[in-house]
Amino acid sequence: MFNIITKTITLPDGRTITIETGKLARQAHGSVVVRMGNTMLLATVVSNPDARPGTDFLPLSVDYQEKFASAGRIPGSFQKREGKLSDHEVLVSRLVDRALRPMFPDDFYADTQVNVFLISADAEVLPDALAALAASSALMLTDVPFNGPISEVRVAKINGEYVINPISSQLKSATLDLIVAGSAKDICMVEGEMSEASEQDVIEAIKAAHEVIKLQCAVQKELEAEAGKTEKRTFEYVVHDEELRQKVREACYDKIYAVARQGSANKQLRKDGFKGVITEYLEQYKAENPEEYDAKVGLIKRYYHDLEWEASRRLVLDERSRLDGRALDQIRPIMCEVDLLPSPHGSALFTRGETQSLTTVTLGTKMDEQIIDTTMYYGYSRFMLHYNFPGFSTGEVKPNRGPGRREVGHGNLAHRSLKKVLPPDDENPYTIRIVSDILESNGSSSMATVCAGTLALMDAGIKIKAPVAGIAMGLITDNSGKYAVLSDILGDEDHLGDMDFKVTGTEQGITACQMDLKVDGLSYEVLAEALDQARRGRLHILGEMKKAIVESREDLKPHAPRAVVIQIAQEQIGAVIGPGGKVVQEIQRVSGATVTIEEREGAGYVSIFATNGNSMDIAVKRIKGIVAIPEVNEVYTGVVKTIQPFGAFVEFMPGKDGLLHISEITWERLETMDGVLQVGEEIQVKLVEHDKKTGKYRLSRKILLPKPEGYVEKPPREDRGDRRERGNDRGGERRRDDNRR
Repeated sequence: MFNIITKTITLPDGRTITIETGKLARQAHGSVVVRMGNTMLLATVVSNPDARPGTDFLPLSVDYQEKFASAGRIPGSFQKREGKLSDHEVLVSRLVDRALRPMFPDDFYADTQVNVFLISADAEVLPDALAALAASSALMLTDVPFNGPISEVRVAKINGEYVINPISSQLKSATLDLIVAGSAKDICMVEGEMSEASEQDVIEAIKAAHEVIKLQCAVQKELEAEAGKTEKRTFEYVVHDEELRQKVREACYDKIYAVARQGSANKQLRKDGFKGVITEYLEQYKAENPEEYDAKVGLIKRYYHDLEWEASRRLVLDERSRLDGRALDQIRPIMCEVDLLPSPHGSALFTRGETQSLTTVTLGTKMDEQIIDTTMYYGYSRFMLHYNFPGFSTGEVKPNRGPGRREVGHGNLAHRSLKKVLPPDDENPYTIRIVSDILESNGSSSMATVCAGTLALMDAGIKIKAPVAGIAMGLITDNSGKYAVLSDILGDEDHLGDMDFKVTGTEQGITACQMDLKVDGLSYEVLAEALDQARRGRLHILGEMKKAIVESREDLKPHAPRAVVIQIAQEQIGAVIGPGGKVVQEIQRVSGATVTIEEREGAGYVSIFATNGNSMDIAVKRIKGIVAIPEVNEVYTGVVKTIQPFGAFVEFMPGKDGLLHISEITWERLETMDGVLQVGEEIQVKLVEHDKKTGKYRLSRKILLPKPEGYVEKPPREDRGDRRERGNDRGGERRRDDNRR
C-alpha cells in the first residue's frame, strides 16, 4: 500500500533530520514529512500543468501554518479553530517563498502551491529552520522545473561558536541569529538579528550555514533519484518572435539608454521618459501593422521591458553611473525632523530622496502589552512596530485592506533592528508601540522606518543604547565577471538588480539584516565589499540623523504617561494587592494612577502609571508605605484611628497601627482621654518599640515635645487596663498554686 522512502541528514553535532515520502498526502504532486526531534512538518506541492491565458509571471503561493494540535493546544480564538495566518506564520511563509522563487525558470507561469504544516511540535526544535527544507524536498518529487534543491538552516553564535539549528533554550544567549537559505552552489537568502555584530561575524556565520546546506541538498538529490522523479516537464507558455525582438531593439534600445543616462532624481520624470519610448513605438507599429497589433502587443511590451532592464544595467556597469545620476556609493539627500506632531509621545519625519516615513511612538502601561498566542509560544510583548504602505505613497490607487505580507515582513525587519537597542524591561516600564506610515516610496522604505523609528524613540525620551540606521544595498553583474555594488538603492534598482541586501546597525555593529539574491555566484569577496560599503553608508546616515537629535531627551513629553517601577519582596505582593484586590483598587481610586503588579525571578514588581506628578506621588507614597519596614526611633506622621481610655491607636504607616499610651501623649499627667485627641487627627509620633514576636508597635508623642522646666518624673499611673491585666496575671498564679497542691 505504501512505498515509503526515508533519508537521514546528520548535523555537525550528531543530531539527525529525517525526510520521509510515500506515506502521507499521496495525491499531492509531491509530499514529504521532515522530522527533527519531535518536530514534524508536512510539506505538499501541487502545480497546474498549464499556465492561465495572459499570465506573464509565476503565480507561486507558499503558506506555512502551525496546527495547534501539534503542541497539544486548542486555539484561543472564538471559533476555536485555525484561521487567517498569524504574523509569525506569514513571516515563515516569506522565508520559504524568498528561498524558492529565484529557483524557477523566468518563463514558467503555471500556478504552483506549496503548503507546509506543522503537525507535531517540539518546544526545543524550532520549525522555521526546517520549513524550506521540507518545501524543497516536496518540489524535488514533482515534475515542476525547479532548479533546486535548496535548503535553509538557522545559525547562531553562542559563546563564541557557530551552532547550526540550535535548540530554543540555547538561543537565549545567542549574540547572532540568522536564517540562511541557498543551493549547493550559492546563498540566495539571509535574514536575522544580531547584538551589534561585526561584518566579519556575519560572513563567518553564512559560511558555516552553507556547509550544512550543501549536505542537505545532496540528500534531496538522493531522495529525488530513489523516488524516480528526475524527469521534469517541458513547457512553452510563450511563442517568441525573434524577428520582432530584433526590430524592437533596433528602434528602442538607444532611446531607452538615453533616458536612463539623463540621471534624473525624479522617479516620475524617468518613468514618463521610458513610457514615452514604448508608446511611440506601439503607435508606429500599429500604424504599420494594424492587423497584427493585437496579437503582438504583449510580446512587444515584454521585449521592451527586457531592453529597459539591459540598458539600465549596462549604464551602471559600463559608465559606473546610476539612473538618478549618483555615484555607486552615494546616499540620496537626507532630511530629518523630530517633534513634528504635538500630541503623540514621540514623532519623527525621515526623508531620503523620494522615500519618506512619518513615524510615531506611543507609550502605554503593562495592560497595553500584546498577547502572543501561537502554537509554540504563549506570552506577552511590550514592544510593537507596525509598518503601513498606503497606495498614495507610490501614486497608485489601492484599497486599504489591512497589512499584507510585504508590510508584515518590512515591519518585522524594522522591529528586529530596533529591539536590540531598547532598554531592558527592568529599566523601561513602558509598553512601546512604533507606527511607520510611508508617505513616499522609491526604495528602502523599511530602512527609512528604522531611521525614523530611532528618531521618534529619542524624541519620546526612551533611553536607547545607541541610534540605529538602515541602508539597502544592491548589486549589478554580468556574465563577464563585471559587477557594481550600489548603496541606498532606488525602487527601479531593486527591480532591475541582482541583490537586495538591507543592513541595519549602530556605529558599533549590525543589529539586523535581510538579503535576497536573484543570481547565482555571489562570492564572499563581493559580499564583504557590500557589507563594508553598507557600513560606510550607515555611518553617513547616522551623522545626518544627529543633526536632528543627538541623544534621547532627558525627560518624557509633558503629556506622556509617567511610570515608576518599585521592586518589592515576594512576600509583600499580597499586602499590596489586598484581599480580593481591595488595597490596589483603593490606591488607584485615591491617586488616579494605574497600578499593575507582576511576579518574576522571585520578586514583585509594582508598575505605576500616572498622567501627572501629584497622582504619581500619591500612589508611590501609598505603596512605599505598605511595603516599608518600620524602624525604631524613626519619626512618623500618623492618623488617630481609635481612642481608648488608656490611650489611642495611631496608623503611623499604611496598614500599620501602634499604641500611643496615655502616658506618652504629653509630659503632663493625663487623668482621662476626653478631649485630648480626635479620631482622624494627624500627629507626629516616634516609634519607640517593636515587639517582633507579637508584631505590636509602641509609640510616643511626648518624646518629640520639649520637656517642661523643672519637670520631675512620676511613677506611671495605674489605669484600669493595667489593673485588669495584673489581676489576670494574679488569678493565673493562684490557679497554678492550686494545681500544684
